Formats: sequence, C-alpha cells, structure tokens
Amino acid sequence: MNGENLKHKPVLLEEVLSVIKPKAGEVYFDTTFGWGGYTAKILDSCACKVIAIDQDPSTKKQANEFKKKYGERFEFIQSKFSQISNVLQKLDIKKVDGFMFDIGVSSMQLDNPERGFSFNKDGPLDMRMSSDGLTAAEFIKSIDESELADILYNYGDERKSRRIARYICQSRSESNIDTTLQLASIVEKANPKKHNHKKHSATKTFQAIRIFINDELRELFNGLSAAEESLNVNGKICVVTFHSTEDKIVKNYFNKSSGSDPSNYKNLPTSKNESSHSLIPFKKAIKPTDNEISENIRSRSAKLRWAKKTDAKPNKFTLDDIGFKELN
Repeated sequence: MNGENLKHKPVLLEEVLSVIKPKAGEVYFDTTFGWGGYTAKILDSCACKVIAIDQDPSTKKQANEFKKKYGERFEFIQSKFSQISNVLQKLDIKKVDGFMFDIGVSSMQLDNPERGFSFNKDGPLDMRMSSDGLTAAEFIKSIDESELADILYNYGDERKSRRIARYICQSRSESNIDTTLQLASIVEKANPKKHNHKKHSATKTFQAIRIFINDELRELFNGLSAAEESLNVNGKICVVTFHSTEDKIVKNYFNKSSGSDPSNYKNLPTSKNESSHSLIPFKKAIKPTDNEISENIRSRSAKLRWAKKTDAKPNKFTLDDIGFKELN
C-alpha cells in the first residue's frame, strides 16, 4: 500500500480481523471496498478469497490494482448491498464465511469536493454514492418543507430540524442552492453555535440528506438480510457504523434474528427452541481505542457490532418490524 492509501485505513481494522479470523480456503465478502483496507488485510493474512463490492464507480481503479496483485483470490463488482445475492449468483458462490460492512460516507468521498459530501469544502451539492439518481441540490429544490424537516429529524437526529428546513426553503425561493458551502452557510444561520462545539452546525443536516437520497437505511437492512442468507454456519457479520440510527438498525436486526428481547440487548436467546435463532450477536458494541481516535478523528463515533450464524434458517421480517418507518 502506498502512502495515499495508508491515510484511508479502515476504522476498527484490527478488531474486525480478530472477529473474522480468516482461514485458508474460506471466502469473505467486503461490502464497502473503498480503498480496499479490509480486503487487503484479509487477503494478506492467509490463502483465502475475498469478494468485494462498492457502489462508488471511483473505486474501480483501486479494484483493478488488487486484481493484478491477488489474481483469482479477489473479485470485484460495482454493486450495492441489496444486490449481494445477485453478485454471489453471478460468481457461482453459494456460501460465504464472513461479511464486512463499513457504513456511511468514506474518507475518499469526503476528501473529494466534487462529490459534494463535505460541508468544509466547496463543491457541487451532489452526495450521490453511486453517482446516479437525484443529487442533493435537486432534492433540496423540490422537497416539501415539512417533509424536509422530518428527514432532518429522523435521519440526522437534528433537533432544530423545523427551523433549518424553514431557512433552507426560504433561501431556495431567492436563489438555487447548488453548492456545499451555500447549504452549510444557510444551516449555520439557522443553527448558530454559541460555544466551541466539536461538530459543525451542518453535520446532521448533511448526514440526513445523504442518507435519504442514497436510501441508506433500506440498503443496510437489505444488505444484512442478504448476508445472513449467504452465511455458512459459524460465519460472521461485522458492521462498523458511525451514526446512532444505523447502529440501531444493526442492533435491532441482530436482536430480531437472535430471538432476543428488543428492549434488552443483553438478553440472548433462552427459549428451548433455539433452532429458530439464526444469529447469535456479540453482547456489546466494540469501540475504537484512544490511540486509534488520536490517529483518526473520524473513528471517534464508530461502533463495531457482529453476530455469528447458527444452523437455523433466517427469519423473515421487515425494516418496520425492527422499529423503522421509511420516509421514502
């Protein structure tokens, strides 16, 4: 790995590897390839195989370099979480021994102003993970004020959602909001910080809009479902999240599949009919060390949750069944 890639080391990399415990001859699936940090670590650890996907077209160049280095032990397809089953079918692979998910926007996306994810760098208001579909600018131009407020509140935990939505809609009536700094400035006016806070005023607004236009919550749920269906017995699902809503989806999904009481995460299955419990989750989320946070500030809000597959068939349920009403 060159110096550029070292700057994009995945969060909780060693912790993920200690859970997965790669073995020769097994197959692993990296659902968020990015710069390939998880994939490289696993492929370098033993003679195993990694399938990787990423919906971001900019990752293809890095994937091509990995293909040259690792040959048949590495496969990459540009795709989304919801297409995991189709990817495996295309590659004629029936089962996988471990899945890695790194949820949210990547450093390579944040660092490129042209992608429109960062409120600190001026660029077109885009935010599309796959570079397809509605841009954030187009979304803001047409969204109803009350619906925008709901999105900011539900997807960004933004308490000033109605005030911010009102400011955005007032501003767009005067001129189009086409750049990241334009939007960030409007949010700052609506939600000025009186004291020195760690987070920028626009953090939650940008997060909520990004999650909504990329349909990230439904994609995450569908990805977890597809991964569970494709796991070998004793295979692991590892999910790193950076936001409470995403973490709650993972936590509730694991609870539901394990037969646990959703109100008590530590209450693992106690029923005599444990054959219906398709996943056994690790009881507590794993957080980064102080040393990792000092080296990579992005890791400060990260959580790793993981679960192990049993020999039971996955239970069928919906996003609504684990407490999430979809807004789109």
